[in-house]
This record gives sequence, C-alpha cells and structure tokens, in this order.
Amino acid sequence: MKILNYYMAGVVLTAMAFSSCDENTASIGQSLTSDEDQLDVTAEVFDVQTRTVIADTIFDNTSDEHLGSVFTQGGTCYLGMVRDPETQADVKSEFATQFHILDVTTIPEAKKFLSIADGKPIADSCDLILYVSNPFNTEDTLASVKMTVHELEQTLEPGLKYYSDFNPIKLGMVRQEGLNKNKMFSYRNLQDKDSLRGTSSYLNNIRISLNEPYTDKEGLMYNNYGTYIIRKYHEHPEYFNNSYAFSHHVCPGFFFEITDGYGFHAKVSNIGLRLYYTIQGDTSVVNSGITLAGTREVQQSTLITNNKQAIKKLAEETTHTYIKSPAGLFTEVTLPIKDIKKDHISDSLIAAKISFQRINDESNDSRMFGIPNTLLMVQEDSLKSFFEGNNVPDLTSSFYANYNYISSTYSATNTYNFVNISSLISKMWNQYQEGIKNDAGWELKHPNWNKVLLVPISYESGSSTNAQHDMSLTSTRLVGGANNPYDAVKINIVYAKFKR
Repeated sequence: MKILNYYMAGVVLTAMAFSSCDENTASIGQSLTSDEDQLDVTAEVFDVQTRTVIADTIFDNTSDEHLGSVFTQGGTCYLGMVRDPETQADVKSEFATQFHILDVTTIPEAKKFLSIADGKPIADSCDLILYVSNPFNTEDTLASVKMTVHELEQTLEPGLKYYSDFNPIKLGMVRQEGLNKNKMFSYRNLQDKDSLRGTSSYLNNIRISLNEPYTDKEGLMYNNYGTYIIRKYHEHPEYFNNSYAFSHHVCPGFFFEITDGYGFHAKVSNIGLRLYYTIQGDTSVVNSGITLAGTREVQQSTLITNNKQAIKKLAEETTHTYIKSPAGLFTEVTLPIKDIKKDHISDSLIAAKISFQRINDESNDSRMFGIPNTLLMVQEDSLKSFFEGNNVPDLTSSFYANYNYISSTYSATNTYNFVNISSLISKMWNQYQEGIKNDAGWELKHPNWNKVLLVPISYESGSSTNAQHDMSLTSTRLVGGANNPYDAVKINIVYAKFKR
C-alpha cells in the first residue's frame, strides 16, 4: 500500500506539471501511464461561464450609496482624485486613521521642558506627515489637489467592519469646532529642495502643519496641537497606555478629505503625527520629539467615491468581463462542477487548471489605470468572511494568481493562471452532495454554490500580512462574458482511478 501511495503522489505531481503546460490534455493519460501501470489517467476540457459583478450586489445590496464598496481595513491608505479615462468619471480616495501608541511612548516630565508658556510646557511645533508612493501619473507629478484634514469627534471602534463607503462626515463623526486644516499639494513635494529629493534615501511626503492655536473639547486653548498632546500626557499618563485609551481620550484620529483638484492619486504608505520640543538634557539642551504612527495596528479606512452609473454601465457589457479597483468590479466564474463529476463519480480529481486571458488596451493614454497585479479566486459566498477574517489564500479553497505568471513548468503572457484548483472543485462537489442529501431544495437556496469570484488583491506570498482588496487604480478586461467573441474560457481536468 505504501508503494501505491508513493506512485499515486508521483502521478499527481506529473499531472500537475502536464496540466500547467500547453500540451493537449487529450494525450495526458497516455503520457502518464502504460499498460503495466495500476492507474487509469484521463483528461477532459469543459467550457466555463463568466460575467462581471459589482461588489455590493453580491450581498443583495442595490443601494446606489453603497454600490461597489469593499472591505478596506488594513495598513495602506490611498489619497487623491482623478478622472478615469476609461469611463470619463471621477474616482476619489480619502481616508481616516487613528494613531498607534507603543509601549515605549513617553514624553519627558514637565520640569525638563525649556519651551514654556504660562508656566507650562509647550511644543515648539507639530505636524502631520504622509509618506506617498505609487503615483497615478508619473508624467505629471505637479498636478495639484486640495484637501482638508478634519479632527474626528468619534473614533473608529475596534471590532466594527469598515467598508469603502464609510464616510465620517456624513455619519457626523467629524468635530465641527475642532481642528480643520486646509492643504494644497502635489505629488512632487516642492517644500523640499531638489538636492534632498534627489537623494536615494528620500521618501516623498506631504507635510501638514498643525501650529495654529487649538481648542480642545473642554474649551481649553493651546498654542498648537502638539502642546495639547504634551499636556494631556502630563495630566493623564494613563491615556497613553495603549492605542485604545489614546484614541478614546486624547486623539480620536483624523479624516483626510479631498476638496478640489484633479490628477493626484497615490498610496499613503506611512502616516505620522509629529511633535517637537526642547528639553534640558543631562549635560546640554536637547531638541527632541516623538512620532505617533498611523499603522495597521490601529483602525484605518479608505473612502472611495465613484460614479455609480459608470460602474453599472461597465458591469452590463457582455463581450468581456471586468476586473476594476477600487470600484469593486469583479469577474464571477461559474464552474461546471456537475459536468466535471458526471462520468467520474468514483475517480480522483488530481489536477484542474484554468487561465483567464487579458484583453489588451488600445489606448496610449498615460493616465489609463494600471493592470491588476494579483487576483484572488474565492468562493462567492465566502468573499465577506475571507476579507473580514484577515485571511490569506490557502491554496485549498482560495487561490491567487499573478499577472503574467511564469514558472518552471508554465510560461504565458497576458494571462492569470490558476494552475491547480482541484481541491476547490472537490470541496464544492462535497458541499453540493451533502446539501442535497439533507435538503432536496438546497441548490435553489444556494444559487452560488458553484461560483467563484476573481478579486484584485494586494498580497505577497510568504509575507506576514493578510490579503487585502487592492485599493489602487487598476482596470482590465478579461476574455469571457455572455457574448464572448473569442474562444471560450475553459477548465482542464485530469482524473485518475485505480485499475480493477
């Protein structure tokens, strides 16, 4: 039996290698076995149906206010507003963030401060810094936009799930009499000298000064926001024990709203609330400060504003399907599970490969959105739990494929290739069998049982971070749809069974 197991394992690996190549699947069985072998290996090809779906309609959400929203909590935010050349509709990204308190976050005791006003310590200055990268258009980095930084009245609560339609202003979470700071900026930071921007260590950034007088909720006035933070620390050090206490008692966070301008859109990879002060050190005067960071350890959410009619119009096209972010257009794939198993009930499913061909853009417009780098394949009814559960593709029931995937056994261009999803097909079949065994009407109650979604994600294999919805500006069309003019999307299946 042990020998048979080793043999079976070898056949599986070989079948996967063959199914990953461009060899005609009809010859795979002959290639893997001989008359002396103990296995029958066969292969078949089936057509697959696809269509474009809008994210929220998957959950029976037909409200235009929420159309296309996706789960956005994570360590990366986006900021800016552009016009999509594909639809001529505007796309705007804004975000809210809290700030993380480390165990080592400390501010010197009041008696050490040399910067004093009214007998109390003050901050010399305070600012917010946003480190930005991956600009929308590298050919025009001077396109200017205007934003307003709003102080939140209510903080983002842990445990709640925030989607890309979360708008703190509409929800009344912005403090009307609080800090509201306007800022005009472009991707190229002209506040920094050319000599600094040209260095290899330079990180592009947007700096927002918070040095104006600030009044807190109790009506107390401070010369700047940094002084407010310092004095809160001295009055209530317990508020700085952790991020939860800090966000609920000191700084609920900020919302960054785009108010005017086009042409800027970038990834905000790091966020810092910085305050500077002067203290007396052991032997000399010290200019010091601290930085509180907006990171994945605290709550963050990106608000995406799209033209809802433009999204609907793209979803209605039937000669191809769409993958589009951050608008939330996915490709739905109906896998022919019954046909795959029909004449192979007792056979082992050892390989299943499916590829999705990208349709090239004919436009030379440099403002066209980029190509999605990575697609997730996940069961349609598991989409919500996958992202809200901070999961990663497990290569058993969820898979990912990179654009232009290349490996030692497969080489293709302009495609997304899911090399072996046989475990997912077996799982779906088992769920179907179990369902109809207990309920004759199970299939009608579970219309998505044989459907998966292709979703653009941000994910690196082997990284410590979970898979997240890709919130960058990407768009592509795939071969497929109800009126597909190209060759049908196909899935290649390899079966094996022991000879009797």
